Amino acid sequence: MAVLLALALAGCGKGPAEPQANAQATPTVQPVEAEPVPAAKASPVLPDPAPRIEVTALPVWTAPEVELQPGELAQARRAADKALAEDRLHKQPDDAIPLYLAILAQQPGDTAARRGLDKARQRLRAQAGALMERTENQRAALAEAAEMAGVAVALAPDGKAERELEQRIANARRLLALNRAGEQALREHQFGEDGGGAQAAFRQVLAADPDNSRARQGLAAIESGLIRRAEHAAASASDFDAAASWLGKAGTIRGEGPTLLDARARIEGIRTAQLDALREGGLRDLSSAKGLKDARLKLEQAERIALPGDRTVPLLRERIALVTHYGSFRPGQVFSDALGDGSRGPQMVVVPHGTFQMGAMSDEIGASDGERPQHPVRFDRGFAMSITEVTVGEFRRFVESTNARPRATRRGHSVVYDERSGNFIRRSGVDWQSDYNGLKAAPNSPVMHVSVRDAEAYAAWLSEQTGRYYRLPSESEFEYALRAGTQGRYPWGRATVPPENTGNFTGSLDVSPSGRHWNNAFIGYGDGFWGTAPVGMFRANAWGLHDMAGNLSEWVADCWHASYRRAPADGAAWYNPGCRQRLIRGGNWANAPEQTRAAWRQSQDSDVTSARIGFRLVRGI
Repeated sequence: MAVLLALALAGCGKGPAEPQANAQATPTVQPVEAEPVPAAKASPVLPDPAPRIEVTALPVWTAPEVELQPGELAQARRAADKALAEDRLHKQPDDAIPLYLAILAQQPGDTAARRGLDKARQRLRAQAGALMERTENQRAALAEAAEMAGVAVALAPDGKAERELEQRIANARRLLALNRAGEQALREHQFGEDGGGAQAAFRQVLAADPDNSRARQGLAAIESGLIRRAEHAAASASDFDAAASWLGKAGTIRGEGPTLLDARARIEGIRTAQLDALREGGLRDLSSAKGLKDARLKLEQAERIALPGDRTVPLLRERIALVTHYGSFRPGQVFSDALGDGSRGPQMVVVPHGTFQMGAMSDEIGASDGERPQHPVRFDRGFAMSITEVTVGEFRRFVESTNARPRATRRGHSVVYDERSGNFIRRSGVDWQSDYNGLKAAPNSPVMHVSVRDAEAYAAWLSEQTGRYYRLPSESEFEYALRAGTQGRYPWGRATVPPENTGNFTGSLDVSPSGRHWNNAFIGYGDGFWGTAPVGMFRANAWGLHDMAGNLSEWVADCWHASYRRAPADGAAWYNPGCRQRLIRGGNWANAPEQTRAAWRQSQDSDVTSARIGFRLVRGI
């Protein structure tokens, strides 16, 4: 006769619920997100709500039904032993425990089955204990351990080891529930700095288990959240008194440890950065006499947040009194700013203020409508421009300092000159470190294969390093500096062939490594280079600037506009936020003579990188 066995098992203890063995793993506690950051609480201060913890009984185990004929005992015993050896203990009808129970139901005195059942119970305890030690997927592990403990207690209701295991699991699940409740409060920004909240949950855990790493991590996250509130108060509202208050609350969590000391240093770094920004902004305002009012407002802000002895306030006061055409500079002066590591930035020369006629004349040969109408541009104030194009060596300092990944590096290719075909082609593995032909560039080579965004990122880094305002030149600044007081068709004037040693242009005397010549070039001109030349190899123009008309075309700050109608007359960049079509100015080593004219301009997508495009910078004075 078949014996139908169904054993219902109920746990004796109660603990926090972790009901599903296949539940998603609880994620590691992360620092509290900076946004949204609740504002400081209004008085009177009320505690956060107490954490809510679910309480659920231990799971009930029902043994799978086993149909066993009297003559199948030996076979069932072998199957049970095999299942035990394979650690298949209790879930399926052909697992060890259901089989042993079925055997004992028919033959209560079967000592082999009894021994097997005892071994299975020991294995359950061992497996449950191992699951309790797991740190990953802790909720699922404890749920599975609770199920195993329930089976073990059902097999030995009065077993001391089983009851101890059951209690350990109940305690572990309670602590896990508290940790999870604390983490939920963290996500809701209920830190409990004034009572309740996440801190209350984690403190309960640590009272029972002082070494509980998850609760300790939770307290660290609370501390981090309070620090973030302090940083938010300092960074967003320049409220350093509120920041100090939040740091004081953070100090009650784990004491004045290294984390809090670092936070105080960061808050002071924010103060310093804001003062630096106010100083930079004030100095930038002072690049125009119209900015004097704004500079004074920045001085007032600096006075409000500066600590006694800070140098920003007296420096800004002093410079406000020195607003003139050049500040403390003079036309033609050459200088370089110190970087944060003590090295020097690019050499700059002060370009004089003045007026010029921008664009092509109405009858200029080779000119396009995009270069007209010719119009006057006035610079009421001088500016400084880098003497040469930015070099590979200078750009390398930026990349290494910031771990930047310029566009061609991320994309994995750029456009280079191919000697074999005589064409410009896309080649993989080429980026800012490469020369015009894709080979490794020398440190004093002009950096190429950079997008306009890369150039702007370098300018922003240089501004941060020096405390001065660096940027791409406006289109009008570039043409003004390129002409350097001349008003002819070409940067050097009206001559149809460049004067000797003027720059790196497409000359008929240039010869490539394989013997190629240019099909469209300046007749009778040669500069000794096929491809780019090291910066500063050729004679500077009248204002001390090298390679403005040759070597590489250069990015400027403006967006592309199809003509100069309604163009700014004060030298400012004509920029529309979000535009993708940008501008390059100045001829390069592989341009036709028509593209070397002083008024020549060309539209380029902002993502373009090429062996014919580089850049230089302007700095306000």
